[in-house]
Amino acid sequence: MCSSDLEPDAAGRLRTAALELFETVGYETATVAQIAERAGVTPRTFFRYFADKPEVLFAGSEALEEEMVAAVNATNPEASPRVALDAALDRAAEMLTQRAEFARRRHAVISANPPLIERETMKMARLTIGVATALRERGMNPPAAAMTAHAGVAAFREAFATWATDSRLSLRRAITDNLETLTVLND
Repeated sequence: MCSSDLEPDAAGRLRTAALELFETVGYETATVAQIAERAGVTPRTFFRYFADKPEVLFAGSEALEEEMVAAVNATNPEASPRVALDAALDRAAEMLTQRAEFARRRHAVISANPPLIERETMKMARLTIGVATALRERGMNPPAAAMTAHAGVAAFREAFATWATDSRLSLRRAITDNLETLTVLND
């Protein structure tokens, strides 16, 4: 074991090293051994933190879902489903804005690699299920909860893609604009 395997934030160093390599040599070309070497740890340490190479980009998605669901659950029980959804989207925007540089760079790597796009799509599906479940638990009927969650996550996903390529934008404003676009369709 390398002494640096025991240093704090090995997982963070691995994420940074992986992202740098994916940007410079390409996702497909970069190896776990190269990522580990760049982070100053062994490949074995890599696998202590991440199940596989793609997971280095997707670790933490559970935290986003947990935070969004917690935000739905924390809203006043008398609040409308839209208020609960907005609370979840506020929390998502806040989390990603705090990590804007990494989030934008990660998005560029994922967008350039079809297998990663597929994994990101699965992550968004799990996020939708989590939000829909939380809305149902608030008393919303299942079809309406599912459609609300789908609309919210779609608005989030499209806003994120725009925000990730334009640092002048507010992620939360872009999400709100997308939701308002959906509302206009009802007129």
